[in-house]
Amino acid sequence: MVWLIILILIPYLYLLLKIYSGLLNIKPHKPSETPELFVSVIVACRNEEKSLPFLITDVMSQDYNPDHFELIVVDDNSIDGSYETAMGYNNSKNLIVLKNKGCGKKKAISTGVDASRGSLIVTTDADCRMGKEWLKTIVSFYTDNKPELIIGPVTLESRKGFFNRFQELEFLSLQGITAGTAAAGNPVMCNGANLAFRKEAYNRHAGNLHDELISGDDVFLLHSIKKESGKIVWLESEKAYVITRSATTLDSFLLQRARWISKAGSYRDMFTVVLAIVTLIIISLQLTLLAAGIFDRLFLLVYLAVYLLKSIPDFMILNNTASRYKKKYLMKWFFPAQLFYPFYVVGVVLRFLCYRSD
Repeated sequence: MVWLIILILIPYLYLLLKIYSGLLNIKPHKPSETPELFVSVIVACRNEEKSLPFLITDVMSQDYNPDHFELIVVDDNSIDGSYETAMGYNNSKNLIVLKNKGCGKKKAISTGVDASRGSLIVTTDADCRMGKEWLKTIVSFYTDNKPELIIGPVTLESRKGFFNRFQELEFLSLQGITAGTAAAGNPVMCNGANLAFRKEAYNRHAGNLHDELISGDDVFLLHSIKKESGKIVWLESEKAYVITRSATTLDSFLLQRARWISKAGSYRDMFTVVLAIVTLIIISLQLTLLAAGIFDRLFLLVYLAVYLLKSIPDFMILNNTASRYKKKYLMKWFFPAQLFYPFYVVGVVLRFLCYRSD
């Protein structure tokens, strides 16, 4: 049994350590000059009337020539005052407010891209906040590197309590995987809250975004560009950070993650699929050992060994990411979060099953 467990652990340890090695190669971007490229910032929103004023103010306050960018807000069939709220700022010459030509975020992004004038598209979410040099940093990085797609850093707002700290750690781990795989030349995920891509690349790959699925506009675009060996890069810069809201309830948190995994069956990128399967196997092993420990304490010792071995690369990736995001204070929650994590995954799976049956 010991050898079987070791064989199960080896792929996970190998993949996570490989991702960690990618993180070690990340270097902060230092803008060389102020770019003058015309850029289109697209925000798809649904029922975000309370968040939109902050987002619009942040984007309109960018340290970037207002003649060289436009903000396109696309209302996705909101039932609140989102559209009217955005229209209240329409006296700005570089703000465009549109109604979604279809339904869902993918159609909303497509509506925005069709109306855009920029050769570079930047997407973010209505509940996000960013600093004044956000757009300038992204465009500068694009000008220096000329990629097809730029993955930008996203962080959760910081709030007290184990539930909120767990969310931050879990989100940081996703950011670590995102940055590490991209830096290693084999990206697996990204976040539409801070994403930039060539308009031409989007139009070329728009048919591969799985419109039949509610979410996944960002990751499916990444996978499609990756399949064609397009240049995909991670942008490392504090000035490029976007801050997004954390979930306020456990159910909303699990539901969000359930929506994320709902698209997993449509992934065709082999490395993404392998990484997901290997991770799921390790978590299943942990839960199996805990269940077996009820009947034989020896299994609890084996579980402890697996827990400690799994925690090594997890800690290395999270510690690196927490350091880069200036959130080292979260690492004191690492081991409690590790103990809770398998049960969290079970919760997401159960919520996913309920979500599919709705």
